[in-house]
Amino acid sequence: MFNKKLPPIVYFLFTILIIASFFRLYNITQTPPGLYPDEAMNGTNAQEALSTTPPAGGFKVFYPENNGREGLFINIQALSVMTFGNQPWALRGVSAIFGIFTVLGIYFLTKKLFENYKFSDSHDSKLIALLSAFLIATNFWHINFSRIGFRAIMAPFFLTWGIYFLLKLLNSLENNLKLNIRYYGLVIIGGLVYGLGFHSYIAYRATPAIIIFTAFLYWLKNKDLSIRKRILLVTSGYLLVAFITFAPLGYYFAKHPADFMGRTTQVSVFKSPTPLKDLSLNIIKTAGMFNFSGDQNWRHNYSGNPELFWPVGIMFLVGIFFAIKNIYTNLVNKILRKAQNDTYSSHPESSEGFPHFPFYVLLSWIFTAALPVVISNEGIPHALRSILMIPPVIILAGFGGILIYEKIIAFFPNHKNIFLYTFYIILFTIFSFAYASYFIKWAHNPNTDGAFAKNYVDMGNQLNSLPKEMPKYVIIEAGGGDVRGLPMPTQTIMFITDTFTPEKQKEKNIFYVLPNNISQIPQNAFTIELK
Repeated sequence: MFNKKLPPIVYFLFTILIIASFFRLYNITQTPPGLYPDEAMNGTNAQEALSTTPPAGGFKVFYPENNGREGLFINIQALSVMTFGNQPWALRGVSAIFGIFTVLGIYFLTKKLFENYKFSDSHDSKLIALLSAFLIATNFWHINFSRIGFRAIMAPFFLTWGIYFLLKLLNSLENNLKLNIRYYGLVIIGGLVYGLGFHSYIAYRATPAIIIFTAFLYWLKNKDLSIRKRILLVTSGYLLVAFITFAPLGYYFAKHPADFMGRTTQVSVFKSPTPLKDLSLNIIKTAGMFNFSGDQNWRHNYSGNPELFWPVGIMFLVGIFFAIKNIYTNLVNKILRKAQNDTYSSHPESSEGFPHFPFYVLLSWIFTAALPVVISNEGIPHALRSILMIPPVIILAGFGGILIYEKIIAFFPNHKNIFLYTFYIILFTIFSFAYASYFIKWAHNPNTDGAFAKNYVDMGNQLNSLPKEMPKYVIIEAGGGDVRGLPMPTQTIMFITDTFTPEKQKEKNIFYVLPNNISQIPQNAFTIELK
């Protein structure tokens, strides 16, 4: 596809990483505006962790406020806050780093998935990997959550790299009979990376199904008993390391079982009067979010826009159609061979002869990641809850894009240069759309200010500008979940002013009162209303 005059693959990948970094770090001090209370809650927990010591304070494996959150992300944010101060971008910069390295992970995972797949003589798995990396680097869905201080952005990072190391491990088993230190290293690294994902987001807990299914595919396609034994051995070791990594959080849940499900049971579709109807609608809405109508929440999306830009959406439809067709054709052929007494065992599939393998993995990933979404009954389609679907959707779009290009070139072999330049124009259009939709249309939309409580940050900055000796009282009229006796919206001001704990409030002379306690405010105090 690319001629020899073009730079090597590494330069393309480096360029894509620069693009990914630009979209995730550019103007991060100003965009998104404000600081949503859920982000601020992470920040106030981080501030408390830095200023207190165990057992009452310090870094925690789980923070129970705000329906409960795994502690890894907050603890990393605490290090950022310690370094850069109580600024919103200090919380969001952590997300940006995870987002950038997810783009890199998509390249390596896609290359590994398709390294033995061929649909034409000119095919190279690196091309699918590069296109997939570019598509996630410029995808509004992933860019947005890479710039918000939510822990969920870690989930696709850990799962992408975790599956990559698993594939690298299982692929090498087929070519080497003897287990050595390299395998044990991959088992430990892969299990550790995958296991850390359980410290990211509640939806990640469904992912063992993907890992076990992937290992089962390797077991199924290898008829050699010694290889099967090694597959079971290394997969068991991988999962054991993952379990040990999860263990501190598991121990916490054993002591606090009510925190295990958090808010999941509150929004479950099965609490609905019509669960089957709602489940069906949720499936339809979730399936339609990629190409037709996406998340309506301005915090998660440019309200109502599809999660994929339409050229990428077409690539995805082509990719998923081909994946389903490939698997269906393979299953039909097996049934026909069996009917002709041409048994499957007489046709063992090596790595090179298992072309449908990546599609099994990607479709199982989409199905598993969709389950936590469709069984909830809140804000469907829900871009945040669907975040684990981003990698397989984007990889299938990358595959679909290269497939479309290859088919066109095969049909018009004398016009390769024209279509190559057209391909580059489409990539530039995707880049331009990403910039315009995020930094111009979405960032400057008035709804975005409200979605991120920009006025609360302004109040916090105003309080910081006042003399320390002046008594300052925040009258909380806004509603929200209770956090230590105060509504959630208070967290934004608390983070900006670093007054989450009573000690900090006393030190900075900033206090929080509910409307029924207004009489406690001194006459000479400065007051501000949080509505």
